[in-house]
Amino acid sequence: MDQVAAMTFRQALVQEPPLLLDGAMGTMLQASGMPDVSPEQFCMENPDTVRDIHKMYLDAGADILTSCTFGGSIFKLPGNTDVFTFNKHMVEVAKDACRNAGRPVFVAGNVGPCGRFVKPLGPLDPGELIAAFAEQIRGLAAGGADLIFIETQFDLAEARAAVIAARRECSLPVMVSMTFEHGVSLTGSTPAIFAETMQNLGVDVVGTNCSLGPDQMARTVRELLEVCDCPVMAEPNAGLPELRGNITVFPLEAEEFAQKTAAFIDLGARVLGGCCGTTPAHLSALANILRGRSVPVRSTSRRSGICLTTRSRLVRIGPDAPLTIIGERINPTGKKKLTQEFQEGRFDFALHLADQQVEAGAAVLDVNVGAPLVDEARLLPELTQLLASRLTLPLSLDSPDVEAVKRALPYCPGSFLVNSISGENHRMERLGPLCRDYGAPFILLPLQGSVLPVKAAERIRIVENLLLEAESLGIHRALIMVDILALAVSSGSDASQCLEMARWCRRQNLPTTLGLSNISFGLPARDLLNATFLSMAVGSGLTSCIADPSAVRLHEAADALSVLGNHDPRAETFIASYAEWKSSSGAVVRESRGVAAKNAGEAVLTGDRENVVSFLEIEMAGGSDPFALVQESLIPAITEVGARYERREYFLPQLIRSAETMQMAFAYLKPFLAKLSDAEKRPVVVMATVEGDIHDIGKNIVALLLGNYGFEVVDAGKDVPAETIVACAVEHGARIIGLSALMTTTMVRMEDTVRLVRDRALPIRVMVGGAAVTQAFADVIGADGYAADAVGAVRVAKTLLQAAE
Repeated sequence: MDQVAAMTFRQALVQEPPLLLDGAMGTMLQASGMPDVSPEQFCMENPDTVRDIHKMYLDAGADILTSCTFGGSIFKLPGNTDVFTFNKHMVEVAKDACRNAGRPVFVAGNVGPCGRFVKPLGPLDPGELIAAFAEQIRGLAAGGADLIFIETQFDLAEARAAVIAARRECSLPVMVSMTFEHGVSLTGSTPAIFAETMQNLGVDVVGTNCSLGPDQMARTVRELLEVCDCPVMAEPNAGLPELRGNITVFPLEAEEFAQKTAAFIDLGARVLGGCCGTTPAHLSALANILRGRSVPVRSTSRRSGICLTTRSRLVRIGPDAPLTIIGERINPTGKKKLTQEFQEGRFDFALHLADQQVEAGAAVLDVNVGAPLVDEARLLPELTQLLASRLTLPLSLDSPDVEAVKRALPYCPGSFLVNSISGENHRMERLGPLCRDYGAPFILLPLQGSVLPVKAAERIRIVENLLLEAESLGIHRALIMVDILALAVSSGSDASQCLEMARWCRRQNLPTTLGLSNISFGLPARDLLNATFLSMAVGSGLTSCIADPSAVRLHEAADALSVLGNHDPRAETFIASYAEWKSSSGAVVRESRGVAAKNAGEAVLTGDRENVVSFLEIEMAGGSDPFALVQESLIPAITEVGARYERREYFLPQLIRSAETMQMAFAYLKPFLAKLSDAEKRPVVVMATVEGDIHDIGKNIVALLLGNYGFEVVDAGKDVPAETIVACAVEHGARIIGLSALMTTTMVRMEDTVRLVRDRALPIRVMVGGAAVTQAFADVIGADGYAADAVGAVRVAKTLLQAAE
């Protein structure tokens, strides 16, 4: 890759004129006569057609052409396709189209989603996913791409994996875009969570595309602009899809689309383009409106401190946020039971400690598996994966073993904290680049050599040297938090040195933490000393502490500090918690977070896969009726999960985990149920993704949930012809067929199945769903039911059964 060209794009980002992306490639390919094949296959076989489309967008005024490689990974290309060669060639086709443009034009190497979920949410190993993206991006870079454009992402972990791959393979600018509906992505990430995670990874542009028209996208663009220091991109559809006859159309004409989309420039967006339904006419109209306009100057440095994220949680640690409590208890030091379990490769007690700390109000959990005879490089990744699937809050990976941290980082579905990087020889050199490339904030520990730095000046000197080393490695300060090093006052240490360190960090705009209990080591009334010192430290600038979140005095101090520091407006939270408080009573009322399950029903509700069978074993040993357990405990629990999902209290990861927990519970109870009764045969549903569509995530989620609600699910697969779907339904005696389609080009094939069922007068009902499918479309094709999501699909299936009886 020509480095000058790469810098030219970065330079273009800071110029006054906005940059214009091209429009929909799929829309134009269909218009050019693309048959029912994958776009990638058609592009391979028809490069001249692709080149002509690029030229049309170029003539319309596009500054950035997107290579036709959206599905260019090993997961979506035809099996005999060389991934590197395909991606390289498609970029070369786009480069050739703009060879004589007479103005700066950039080619974006396009990377779309792989269509699978990564562990622990799905079956795909994150290392495998990163490697697949790396293979694709190598080809894009070799073809001469000026930037990497990772777009239409719906899962934070996958977007993160793609950026990591890009950073490994090239130094090109990276632009990342996520799609949102109802304010969140498919797996529950808000625009702020997505943007902060991407900024931790150091991407050049953050944006949003697809799913929405310009009217609906405005809110998302505003939310991105509120948190982004980097440029923001917006690429709406030409309105929301409508069905006209048998054709799905996007209703906004060129001029109306251009007027609405151009308004994003006034908000502060720097890169605009068009997604589904847009054409060169739409881009030309937009280019005409933008001609001569400049992007308003935005204030920078919206971020202070560090940001930790998971798919559905954002934790800010810094001067503008309340004190953050990092739970310290998953640490085998002084805990014989935890040490023994780690040595045996078990995590029961660690999970119990995690649940307790979340219940007690911890915002982050420190995870340390360091014990004698424990292989940290094996155990830390395993426990990280388990906790990431179980909890919604971020973790702090606490290990001196660089290899253990390296293996655990891929399993973090967001920006987790690393504890820590000290002045130890080569520690920054080995661990710093890992944190940089994985977007993982880390703690700087002012230790160097064998002597503890007693004076604040000594600690400051070590931190300054580490900051310089981090800067030389390209690590941004937004990833750095400082441990101000609390030392035991019982051994003669001067606590004021710790406070001076906090004040210095505050002047440097560096967030801080400390191991709070260290200060009181060897003394009585430790909680009293800890809480008192915490108040002093926060007054000096401390922004977080590593402590036991169940300590009552700690919470009293933290909650009082939140009020006095103006982090609890009108003291509403404080009043709700302390209305019944009396001096020294510790009577604090806290809203339960409902993490630790106490029975099988609660295990389903919280997604406690690890303990649900144990709860059922206890119930059965006590003489419980398995039918009563199902009807009175498990079914109500999974019903409440569905209700919470619809209320947007739960998101897809929680829904899947609870459904899997329910599945485990049913599997355990099934033999008991079979012994007691010849149960009525479960109604059969055949699920399939229609012909021409290889996306099956939505179908798989619906199938999982239907299985938990008493249906026998037969999965016919993806890209399945209507004849095969109907034959499968007849073979299995299905009463319902469920059809899924992601793309507007394939959803029309749903009618083939509906027509076959009607023509043969089969007693089978057909329900449909998918990203672009609507109730209006379902009505036009004659489907019996439509569902917008998996929970809705269960409701529709039940209704269809009742109607048939």
